[in-house]
Amino acid sequence: MKELIHNISQCTICKAHLPLGPRPVATAHINSKIVIIGQAPGTKVHQSGISWDDQSGKKLRQWLNVTDEQFYNTENFAIIPMGFCYPGKAKTGDLPPRPECAPQWHEQLLDKMPNVELVILIGAYAQKYYLKENAKRNLTETVGDYKEYLPTYFPIPHPSPTNRFWRSKNPWFEELVVPELRKKVKEIL
Repeated sequence: MKELIHNISQCTICKAHLPLGPRPVATAHINSKIVIIGQAPGTKVHQSGISWDDQSGKKLRQWLNVTDEQFYNTENFAIIPMGFCYPGKAKTGDLPPRPECAPQWHEQLLDKMPNVELVILIGAYAQKYYLKENAKRNLTETVGDYKEYLPTYFPIPHPSPTNRFWRSKNPWFEELVVPELRKKVKEIL
């Protein structure tokens, strides 16, 4: 696993498309129990090199009801974004994750983690990639039907502050789904 993580850290496969250059951010351990698959690092994470080291990460840890120590313990959580590097700025938010990372690295990583009990799919990119034709018409429907994907996958929206509008329109997520997510995480940890 250490060699694979090192190889990922040296990856330059999509260098020509990255406005800030490559800085792959991913963590995993052979004993990881939960895998978090999000979108791609933002500028703050690109600078720090620490996954979810931003407001989105604070909200995610709140949803999971875990401490920073629990979250960053790679034997608890592997963090494997769809795109390992900051993809650049879009009109609203960041560009989509680069499409090269997941096919290049995900299967290799997941194959080295035999103890994974849950994969949390954050946002539409991860959900479409992993759920394929089982994903619903949109993120809201997929998240609403989260029980359909258990025990393997748990789809959730992105915890970004720019996603406040979705959360205010869908209060059922924090009222009904987050408690189930917390319960599942607590059982596994």
